[in-house]
Amino acid sequence: MKRFTTVVLTALAPVSWGSTYAVASELLPPDRPLFTGVMRALPAGLLLTALARTLPTGAWWWKSAVLGTLNIGAFFPLLFLSAYRLPGGVAAVLGSAGPLFVVGLAALLLGERASLRTVLAAVAGAFGVSMVVLTADAALDLTGVVAGVVSSVSMAAGTVMTKRWGRPEGVGPLAVTGWQLTAGGLVIIPVAALVEGAPPVLDGKALLGYGYMMLINTGIAYWLWFRGIGQLSATSVTLLGPLSPLTAAVIGWAALGQALTPVQLVGMGIAFGATVAGQLAAARAARSFSSPEKNDRNISMDLTNEQVRR
Repeated sequence: MKRFTTVVLTALAPVSWGSTYAVASELLPPDRPLFTGVMRALPAGLLLTALARTLPTGAWWWKSAVLGTLNIGAFFPLLFLSAYRLPGGVAAVLGSAGPLFVVGLAALLLGERASLRTVLAAVAGAFGVSMVVLTADAALDLTGVVAGVVSSVSMAAGTVMTKRWGRPEGVGPLAVTGWQLTAGGLVIIPVAALVEGAPPVLDGKALLGYGYMMLINTGIAYWLWFRGIGQLSATSVTLLGPLSPLTAAVIGWAALGQALTPVQLVGMGIAFGATVAGQLAAARAARSFSSPEKNDRNISMDLTNEQVRR
């Protein structure tokens, strides 16, 4: 039951990220994705760090910078570049390949052995997402494709390294999340200034949108995400990723009046089923392969890992 609760709470992160497109299109200034990235990450990072009342020490200064760059500072700009250069469906499919990268990196760096069921769940999830978001007239752009793939690799590497490094002794996920968001936001600032120029003038609607993005879509969502990485396997966490495009499709249908075709509905069923199957496979792997040696190395899975951190 405790693992189930952790999975559900962690799943709220990609569900929240699925609302990004609707909020951005309805409330935020157009053509300012990098500024939006800064507004999402930096204020949330500073707020969480202030609430945690803990700053990095020693090696955690550079570790936070590396993790913040992988998870936020590089991921956001590359994701936005991919979205601008490619149809939204193609960009979403490239993003849905992230679990496959995590599976490979987790096996290499964490010793997490992915079962055939886990790999099939990751492939089925990407396939289901492609049925939901791809259109017949989707075109490819080399720069956009490269940016989309690299953004997925960046987030995958950030997820795995977050798991590998864990947290400093006595420091909770709130502080570590704040450090990463702050570092990531600082990385994006010079890129945003160079590409987009001065910040736009914000009206009340934009302030409402950015407030939601900062507090819910980023601050709370990333705290839940990194908390989940600390308690679950990296593979288990990343297999929740398809919930983001699925949520975006549901919001588009319910709030923006976008129609859903039978093919999209089937794809949603496949992607959601793959997400559930992936969690079941990850839970089975956790029970089979958890060991004291892995706990000592801070790469244990699920409940055993929480016991060690206490």
